[in-house]
Amino acid sequence: MRQSLTRELTNLIERGRDRQLRLAVTGLSRSGKTAFLTSLVNQLRHAGLEARLDLMPAAREGRLLGARRVSQPDLGVPRFPYDQAMAALDAEPPRWPEPTRGISELRLSIRYRPARRGLLRAETAELNLDLFDYPGEWLLDLPLLGHDYLSWSRAMLAGAGEQRRTLLAEWERVAAELDPTAEANEAELAEVATLYAQSLQAAREAGFANLQPGRFLLPGDLEGAPVLQFFPLPALADADDAALAKLPPESVYATLAARFHHYQQHIVRPFYRDHFRRFDRQIVLVDVLGALNAGPERFEDLSQALATLMQSFDYGKRSLLSRLFSPRIDKLAIAATKADHVTPEQHANLTTLLEALLAEPLQDLRYANVPVKALSLAAIRATEAHEVSHKNERSPALRGTTLAGEEVLVFPGEVPAKLPEAGFWARQGFDFRAFRPAPREGGALPHIRLDAALDWLIGDKLQ
Repeated sequence: MRQSLTRELTNLIERGRDRQLRLAVTGLSRSGKTAFLTSLVNQLRHAGLEARLDLMPAAREGRLLGARRVSQPDLGVPRFPYDQAMAALDAEPPRWPEPTRGISELRLSIRYRPARRGLLRAETAELNLDLFDYPGEWLLDLPLLGHDYLSWSRAMLAGAGEQRRTLLAEWERVAAELDPTAEANEAELAEVATLYAQSLQAAREAGFANLQPGRFLLPGDLEGAPVLQFFPLPALADADDAALAKLPPESVYATLAARFHHYQQHIVRPFYRDHFRRFDRQIVLVDVLGALNAGPERFEDLSQALATLMQSFDYGKRSLLSRLFSPRIDKLAIAATKADHVTPEQHANLTTLLEALLAEPLQDLRYANVPVKALSLAAIRATEAHEVSHKNERSPALRGTTLAGEEVLVFPGEVPAKLPEAGFWARQGFDFRAFRPAPREGGALPHIRLDAALDWLIGDKLQ
């Protein structure tokens, strides 16, 4: 208890002196969170040496002196596996780091020279940057707090599109045989819950993103626990609400409703209370290219998932008091990742397409005067831009090595600058391939515009 109070007091003092910043990094599966955090740490560690951070004034002006890893303040949160990630990138052949499965943390102490020096300013200063990595899937559970089990169950079945319904077919066939009024059989409910979780996993593998509950996809230490053994009941679509409310606690309906309520109150709500409310700034990573590759239904599903995810953030400018005692996210970056998977002239379209996907949430944020920036980036560049000649015409292309080890020279396709219309999918083809990391020759990792994201998120603290 004493250590916890000491840690909280230290955090309050650092925050009051503006020497601590808590940056949260999130995104849905395959958005590149692990690669982003690994490269971010790597760039700051090599600042002033091999790192190319020209879009950061502090680095460009020679004021960014570097960073080192120090002990994180929260000893109850797993440490972000930076060393393991770098080992994967330096392997022969290089491979992408294993994705993280839950929340993790890493603290950097950044040393810099203030832009203006004087009697009251030291020659050098330090900023403690706390980095938090957590799955975007967990944020998709926020709407559960606005439901009871009955309304959630009906919403899940009503909102599934044709392709999603196909992936749910086996689970739905089994679940439809359950009588909500019958006495619950623990083993049977566990089997149906496993089928439901497998259906969600299959939907994610097929490119869908708007999936609930999020912990069914990344259960962590809750795997096998009864709190993750609930699911929608097809029989509730036309059930009588009043009759359901009178069912005994041992019924199938009451058992699933109790588990849903426990999940709300003991899994979803504590995450927002204990972690999310303490973040200062946020970057949301989005795999737009993967959704384009997957087709119209999955692209629309990504749009819905992002809208849900954006509801999670408590944005707003902060006074000193609110900074100390009720911090809220006051600066946001939204990044389309894997920009190195398209040719450079497509990067602007990738950014405008991301803005179109998030048009309504971005309008709300700007109306609330919350600073927000959309950009495209590649945290770890895996390809090189080239040109090919054909009949005296030069065309852009990418050179890289596929995950299978094949060296290719390709033009992946054109990224639309606005939301695709119905006919777009019929006439447009993509070849957004997955590339392995390029071999690293020591020093900083190659990237595209990671320095722009860094400057937006922490540049004002390095003045």
